[in-house]
Amino acid sequence: MPDDATGKPQSTGHPLLRLERVSKNFGGLRAVNDVSLTVNAGTLHAIIGPNGAGKTTLFNMIAGHFPVTTGRIFFREQDVTGLPQHRMAHLGIGRSYQITTVFLKLSVLENIRIAVQAMVGDLYFWRRADSFPEVNRRTDQVLEIIGLADKRHLLAAQIGHAEQRQLDVGIALAANPQLLLLDEPTAGMSPIETDQLVRFVQDLSKQVTIILVEHKIKVVMSISDRVSVLNFGSLLADGTPEEIQRDPRVQAAYLEGTV
Repeated sequence: MPDDATGKPQSTGHPLLRLERVSKNFGGLRAVNDVSLTVNAGTLHAIIGPNGAGKTTLFNMIAGHFPVTTGRIFFREQDVTGLPQHRMAHLGIGRSYQITTVFLKLSVLENIRIAVQAMVGDLYFWRRADSFPEVNRRTDQVLEIIGLADKRHLLAAQIGHAEQRQLDVGIALAANPQLLLLDEPTAGMSPIETDQLVRFVQDLSKQVTIILVEHKIKVVMSISDRVSVLNFGSLLADGTPEEIQRDPRVQAAYLEGTV
């Protein structure tokens, strides 16, 4: 995909992910209501909304963590509705969680290498990862992508909070996904840590399509190509950051006083 003047891959205009009238019920509660949206390849697509808007539930359905109640999900034009999370991962959807999943007592390198080894296959998983050149190559590649190659031998507990988030993203990148889901990546961070993580996400978006759930609106508006706004489980608006900020419905429901 050719780069634009910013170095970011241009959108192909082709939908990588497509949701068709997706809903999710929990008993008598409808958490997500009839949401349709498209995420194009080569974009950073943010999902925002007030607390309880249905963002995390929608995220979990895309990842395969929750089955949809009604509607269809298509990834690379393949109907993946109802597939479990591990199948989604093998198809090319990676996910980073709001609470990091790193092993604090293992080194940075070991965290990535275990994730890479697990994706190679069961046979490889029960043997030493460093005995397989492809595991080493992918581990080194991920460490470079997440900017932690020079800290590979440190324990995960010894690196900063923002770097632990980067490591968590690296675990998700082990499978070389085409779509990466980032759930509140700046949660609990100081302004300095937030700036560091934002630069990391911007660089990462040059290499992989990203869906971002993030509550810091200034962060969303500064780095996103497209923004979808949920409110009470329904899609309120979808557009560029500029269009979203000008939308009176969004201003009334969510953005007033925040941007």
